[in-house]
Amino acid sequence: RINPRHGGESVAEVLRAHGVKFVFTLVGGHISPILVACEKLGIRIVDTRHEATAVFAADAVARLSGPVFIEFPIDTLYPYHVVEKESAPKNTPKGLFGKIMAWYLQNHLSNLFAGAWETCDLSPLPVYIPHATEDEVQRCVELVSRAKKPVILLGSQATLPPTPADDVRKALESLGIPCFLGGMSRGMLGKNSPLHIRQNRRDALKEADLVLLAGTVCDFRLSYGRVLNRRSKIIAINRDRSQLLKNSDMFWKPTVAIQGDAGSFLLRLSKALKGHRCPEEWPRSLKEGEAIKEKTERHLNPISVLHRVDELLAEDSIIVADGGDFVGSAAYIMRPRGPIRWLDPGAFGTLGVGGGFALGAKLCRPESEVWIVYGDGSLGYSVAEFDTFTRHKTPVIALVGNDACWSQISREQVPMLGSNVACGLAFTDYHIVADGYGGKGYLIGREDESRLDDIIKKAQKECREGKAILLNVLIGKTNFRDGSISV
Repeated sequence: RINPRHGGESVAEVLRAHGVKFVFTLVGGHISPILVACEKLGIRIVDTRHEATAVFAADAVARLSGPVFIEFPIDTLYPYHVVEKESAPKNTPKGLFGKIMAWYLQNHLSNLFAGAWETCDLSPLPVYIPHATEDEVQRCVELVSRAKKPVILLGSQATLPPTPADDVRKALESLGIPCFLGGMSRGMLGKNSPLHIRQNRRDALKEADLVLLAGTVCDFRLSYGRVLNRRSKIIAINRDRSQLLKNSDMFWKPTVAIQGDAGSFLLRLSKALKGHRCPEEWPRSLKEGEAIKEKTERHLNPISVLHRVDELLAEDSIIVADGGDFVGSAAYIMRPRGPIRWLDPGAFGTLGVGGGFALGAKLCRPESEVWIVYGDGSLGYSVAEFDTFTRHKTPVIALVGNDACWSQISREQVPMLGSNVACGLAFTDYHIVADGYGGKGYLIGREDESRLDDIIKKAQKECREGKAILLNVLIGKTNFRDGSISV
């Protein structure tokens, strides 16, 4: 009897065993067996308008839920009898060569399906997580207890399982050390924490007598370690040894380097230092030093717009960052209300994550208000996903900072090379594009400044009612991010 089982069923069973709830895809005949089999097992299939969006959506779900990406070999997905029909000769082979070819094809087919119907272990693979030793923790306890001006630079690794993000937050609050938050750790300390320092990081690092790099890497974002004070004691902890020691002995040198999990390390450090807190005047002085530079032209001030949106964000909001200059400003101004509520593309600044990240976030947290902060350049990568938001009933709000320019690049390209070539865009009617894909778009200019709050609140209401919203905000230039690195 012909076995009708196909490879897609094996894939679907592995995905279900790993707790996968969503499969993001662009439809194609080569993967149809996977999609159909997943649907039969209750795994939701979410089809997008661009394959990159599918990848970004899966990335967002992994960040928000904890599943990891898995890899497994697949020789063929279709049932044996279908593949046999396609690979077998159309006519009975004649002669020695024809018979050898027929034998070869049949043998190859048998090898492809060898063991295909045997029972397999579908349980998830174990994940190895390195941890700091007791001696390493004790040495760090001694360094922190003697520090007068310590600083913590928290990276995305601090949000990884198995340590709950809320436990990491409590540990940071117990330590009382001022923190600069990056990547997925944005929001770790909530909206108005006195320990969360958002600006003047370079100046703080010059003064600090101890710096704790908790999952933070000394790459270009820290000038390869050159911003660290050579007189400072430096504790570095990272799961990946190559990232832990990146650019060390060139521009910086760790006092203690630990290959281990940042989240659990902070918990152990806090427990060992119970009753000890950083001197309160230090974080207070850093907080008082936060200042915002503002200067704008004939359009809306982007800094003011971001402040207004930040004030009106729902407490359960998730913020997706996709862009350059406007998003860079948002990273300083917008305050995620809790841990794992900020999604950005990471160190390489990969544009185009917006649609996929937002789609994955809304599916994981359907009750949350999901915002995409777009630059007008990055919007072009995934604006078509407004169709996906409509079809899959995943309403989000997109805030587009439209300054008709790739400003992140232009800011350095023009003074350095004397040309704005390829940096210019237009004040395009992106709101009309959103309308065409079944969403709702708003054009917001300077004449709308007095009613900006009302427009934002209306957008939030319509989003709760099921509409994907695009706010096309015409903004001017500011000197807020002068000196930022892009070329």
